[in-house]
Amino acid sequence: MGDKEEENKLVEQTEEKISWPYMTIKSFSTSLILKVATVGAIWGWGYMNWSIGWLLPPVILSVWKVENSRSAELKRLTAQAAVMAREKDVITSRLDELPSWVYFPDFDRVEWLNKILYKVWPGMNHLVRDIVKEKIQPAIVQSLSEYKMTGFQFGRLVLGRIPPKVYGIKVYETNTSRSEIILDCDILYAGDCDISFSLGNIKGGIRDFQLRGMARVVLKPMLNVVPLVGGFQLFFLNNPSIDFNLVGIADVLDFPGFNQALRKVIKEQVSAIAVLPNKIIVPLSEDVPAEVLKMPEPEGVLRIHVVQAKHLMKKDIGMLGKGKSDPYAVINIGAQEFRTKTIDNTVDPKWDYWCEFIVEQSSGVNNKVITHLFDKDKTGQDDQLGRASIEVSKVKKRGTIDNWFTLEFAKHGMVHLRLTWLSLSKNVADLQAALLETQQLRVTSMSTAILTLFVDSAKNLPCLRGSKQPDVYLEASVGNKTERTATMLRSCDPIWEQGFTFLVGNPETSSLNIRILDDKTGSVVGTLTYSISMLMTKLNLEDMQHPYDLQNADPESKVIMSMSLHLLKYETPEINIEEEEDEEDFSQLQKKIERQESNISFSQGSSVPSTPLKKQPSKESIHSVANSTVSSSAAVPPAGEVEKNIESEMIILSESVNNSSAHPQLIQRHFSITSSAGDWKLGRIQLTLRYSVPRQKLVVVVHKVANLPLPLNDPSNIPDPYVKLYLLPDRHKETKRKTAVLKDNCNPIYDEQFEYIVSQGDLNERILEISVCTQKAWLSSSNNIMGQVRINLSEIDVTQAFTNWYDLMPEVKKE
Repeated sequence: MGDKEEENKLVEQTEEKISWPYMTIKSFSTSLILKVATVGAIWGWGYMNWSIGWLLPPVILSVWKVENSRSAELKRLTAQAAVMAREKDVITSRLDELPSWVYFPDFDRVEWLNKILYKVWPGMNHLVRDIVKEKIQPAIVQSLSEYKMTGFQFGRLVLGRIPPKVYGIKVYETNTSRSEIILDCDILYAGDCDISFSLGNIKGGIRDFQLRGMARVVLKPMLNVVPLVGGFQLFFLNNPSIDFNLVGIADVLDFPGFNQALRKVIKEQVSAIAVLPNKIIVPLSEDVPAEVLKMPEPEGVLRIHVVQAKHLMKKDIGMLGKGKSDPYAVINIGAQEFRTKTIDNTVDPKWDYWCEFIVEQSSGVNNKVITHLFDKDKTGQDDQLGRASIEVSKVKKRGTIDNWFTLEFAKHGMVHLRLTWLSLSKNVADLQAALLETQQLRVTSMSTAILTLFVDSAKNLPCLRGSKQPDVYLEASVGNKTERTATMLRSCDPIWEQGFTFLVGNPETSSLNIRILDDKTGSVVGTLTYSISMLMTKLNLEDMQHPYDLQNADPESKVIMSMSLHLLKYETPEINIEEEEDEEDFSQLQKKIERQESNISFSQGSSVPSTPLKKQPSKESIHSVANSTVSSSAAVPPAGEVEKNIESEMIILSESVNNSSAHPQLIQRHFSITSSAGDWKLGRIQLTLRYSVPRQKLVVVVHKVANLPLPLNDPSNIPDPYVKLYLLPDRHKETKRKTAVLKDNCNPIYDEQFEYIVSQGDLNERILEISVCTQKAWLSSSNNIMGQVRINLSEIDVTQAFTNWYDLMPEVKKE
């Protein structure tokens, strides 16, 4: 064995010595040709006396491409390092791609599975090649034709040596059927694949393909004989993040326009194959009927009302700088997508848009409703204004959520969403309640039922002229929605085995329309119109594996289908009050603060919430201060004075937030109602801080500012205040957040929520800087900061949500 290893090393060293001169000559020749071409181009430009203006656009694009490729290359190399490294090394190195079991304790480590994938990965190449050739390539050809790109074809397809890595697995034990097993897999693929393709006369390739997402595997039904499971379903709950690097002549596609078009097409095809409701289904037993595995099983409907947004970022450039935006919203659950209309020239759009999603899987922290906000750009790519996300399971649990959501990945902005969960019923009596509800909403596009359709096969279809068998596919439509099966080549007895779901406005008046067409000629082979009201007379509102006679076809032509009807029903959920959420939503937080403020009185002066400071005085000393304050008064003063006295006494001092003895100490007060301007007479600010460990998210809520001072030299100059936040030491646009500007107000109320994605390890090294500024200062002074608070996050426990008043201090000069 040792002799063989030494022989292999010797061969490798010999090959390196032989190839080194060749590579050196090749590199020298390439460099020489490029430099000669550059000098020749510049000389020719001057010789032809062309304007320098024609030279600037390609130079700018080249510089942009080089800089963009550097950051992309770094991300790809980091991802590949994370896949190849051990999980221990990934965690200690603090790479971005941390395993899911680090964040979520219910995910299990599966290093044993990664070792198995490493062994079987070389044999997966043939399977993946067939999937790409048969399914992905035709879909890409069709999608690229919309961009006037023709002739796309894959050539070489090698997966490389780096297999996917499973960062954790969760097996669901509750809320699942006894005949199925559901598990989630956190998958990262950052492989060194070698894929070549041609697009007309352009030949290129794809390298360093990356994919990260939460995949779900459903094993069903359970059997009493080998293989014990009838089959499995594989799909992603939401669109996975996809990235890749183009090489060869196709590298020109990395420029804007072509870049977005090609990447969008590839993401769409991945979504159309393996993102819910689309699934990869593999039967494992011939004894299991196809409809058991392939017929959709909806769990409910999520009705969403996109009401409005406020305080969005300004992306358009006006005559005097930043103008406004032309916002629209895109709402996603898995591969399902809806888009609102675009409202021009505003940062406070009102859409009043309704949409409905069919939900097949509600469980899982990664199964979310994601609302993206964009600024419509008529000349280029649309700018992102942020996004809001909420778990589907949380909506199902609460029944209805009506809330303002803070936009992620944005300096500021909120969106107002109303989300309602509708369960499924087989009781015909529930139809009238559903119809009444849609009438009260006064929205004609809302639904009252779901039709589940499974197209099994067709028999005895008529042949074309000359006894040629047709290339047939089936189209099914209900209302405005149309679905189609795959095309079966040269078959009069096609077998499709595909399932679809349709939202039905009113099952008493709606119908299912079926057309079977020939793909080559476009001619109609047979049709069928089925009144959905007939299903309401069937047992359990379903008709399984029934042969239906086709119209406009031979008498013996039939299509075999299964149909099931589910009525929509709103049920008030039974919420356990004692059940604690790991994250409070904004509306609950507001109600909690209002209750705290209403409960503050003289009789409750001694019951003070515990401070979030890690170093804090004992509760006994706090109570003694309160009791001594009350007992020392010979005559009981008015309630307002007592409240003020207690407030002034119950002060807890923390250490200096910047570890500097020259800077005043940070003061926190535990009373929500205040009439004081603070020790520095600059006013006070009320904040809520909380940190979600599973989601690695710091949430800051700016409630209100009280008693801002007026300028001594001009008391009539009332400020226009706003609050600006930074997560230091990163003072740049990525960590900057900003509230709205309230005109002429010394006691502004904002109630705006901001979020930062930061790991728990980095949290202790951060300082939250909150500055109260005024927009009027630019008329009279270069400094618009009225007061400031700095909170050292290492000194407080933000895993327990708390709300406090903070005294505004003079600005800390930036280093």
